[in-house]
Amino acid sequence: MFAAYAARIDRDQPLSGLELGERPAPEQRPGWTTVKVRAASLNHHDLWSLRGVGLSEDKLPMILGCDAAGVDEDGNEVVLHSVIGQTGHGVGPNEPRSILTERYQGTFAEQVSVPTWNLLPKPKDLSFEEAACLPTAWLTAYRMLFTNAGVRPGDSVLVQGAGGGVATAAIVLGKAAGLRVFATSRDEAKRKRAVELGAVEALEPGARLPQRVDAVIETVGAATWSHSVKSLRPGGTIVISGATSGDRPSHAELTRIFFLELKIVGSTMGTKDELEDLLSFCAATGVRPVIDEVLPLDRAREGFERLESGDLFGKIVLTTT
Repeated sequence: MFAAYAARIDRDQPLSGLELGERPAPEQRPGWTTVKVRAASLNHHDLWSLRGVGLSEDKLPMILGCDAAGVDEDGNEVVLHSVIGQTGHGVGPNEPRSILTERYQGTFAEQVSVPTWNLLPKPKDLSFEEAACLPTAWLTAYRMLFTNAGVRPGDSVLVQGAGGGVATAAIVLGKAAGLRVFATSRDEAKRKRAVELGAVEALEPGARLPQRVDAVIETVGAATWSHSVKSLRPGGTIVISGATSGDRPSHAELTRIFFLELKIVGSTMGTKDELEDLLSFCAATGVRPVIDEVLPLDRAREGFERLESGDLFGKIVLTTT
């Protein structure tokens, strides 16, 4: 079957290890289901995999891709939950939790195999391309906002780095849930798009907000960390799920953190139940993922290049024929 996969690890030039070509189809195994992939979306996790983060040399070649929607062996339209081994379903009892492409072949292929427990029905109102955007970036944003930040309708949130998959999702979900959303971006066009998606105001990184916020959705890391801390009200919460600009800020703002009793919460992916809730939320409210571009699988390199450059707003989706 045709696939986009990591053939080599290169920490400095990750795309040099990306190859497109034929790979073996999944083998049948008890408790697992093979899905015909209709659409799969790119995440920064895929670039980190090419750099060897979470993916070791002995696992190569590894088909990339965490997210997908497709059709199962019985003809059902399904969405994949990409956290494998979360409850032991389909794996050994002592096997550690992992994300697709860390231990198991991923979704950038014509077929993918996952534990049957990891499949959820795709809502009929969502296209395959829309559904394929949800299991990583949108699920991460959903958990950050509603589980770990604990915000309620009427609360205020700052989303750093508008344009990325998680940040874009947080703006759309926050608006739909009745939050007052602020956003930042270095790019004027992305700030404009953030407002169009529902942000009350979009500012340049580091700019003073009109008010202190209840929570900050942080995926940028070092470049925005000090601003995130300074933007919180006393007792507020930063939820962090990534550090695309680095994980060592020059100013940790420790004094402000303890004096104002701020909370720092780490967040990674989400549960199958949360993904089910997210699918229902999208179906009920009409909220849809922001898709920057849809490309056929054989043009996956173009999608990776745009992801690496940051020249996108929303998700890039790959489709199979």
